[in-house]
Amino acid sequence: MVVHGGGPQIGAMLKKLGVTSEFVGGLRVTDQETADVAEMVLGAINKQIVGWIAAEGGRAVGLSGKDAGLVIAEKVKRPPDPNRGIERNVDLGFVGEPAHVDRSIIDTLSAAGVIPVIAPIAADASGQTYNINADTMAGAIAAALGAARLFLLTDVAGVLDKDGDLITDLTPTAIARLQADRTVTGGMIPKLETCVTAVEAGVDAAVILDGRVPHVMLVEIFTARGAGTLVRRD
Repeated sequence: MVVHGGGPQIGAMLKKLGVTSEFVGGLRVTDQETADVAEMVLGAINKQIVGWIAAEGGRAVGLSGKDAGLVIAEKVKRPPDPNRGIERNVDLGFVGEPAHVDRSIIDTLSAAGVIPVIAPIAADASGQTYNINADTMAGAIAAALGAARLFLLTDVAGVLDKDGDLITDLTPTAIARLQADRTVTGGMIPKLETCVTAVEAGVDAAVILDGRVPHVMLVEIFTARGAGTLVRRD
């Protein structure tokens, strides 16, 4: 199963349209116009990934959280912005998080040998569309599936300490300390929150990997040292 994002592409399209973006705690504040652009761009990326899998001889189907009731969203309620050091709550607009995951469509596709490729868009119970952080979406689905591993591919080596060195192993307690002393900020915050939620929900471990490295998932799976930052239960 693949859950993909599209932050840079969404940002580029918003810039082209003259729409400014603000990020809070690693999440993009999303008004209705931004939500519409995100759904359009993510849909295009989704079909591109499906095409790449087909070109390699695989079978894939593109989905979003809206399809077959895969994900029911709810509006994100964020704590004060962890990057600004001040006490304020921010309305992120149409940014959602999974409230419920129905795994049945994934089970059906997987049983037929088809890879689900999922865009992080979903609607709430009233039908309102929400943009969901891709890592958050992936973590919720991994937990619903009882997955052994959750792999989060990003554009850095993993979680870095204040000297810029890779931290190879973390637990929820250690992550809380890193957030408290501001070692981790920005987009790494929702990634680590996703890892903690996933492992506490039953996923054996979550790994943050550098997606720019060729075959990085194979390196992680088949070597003793691994390739990124492993998050496991305390």
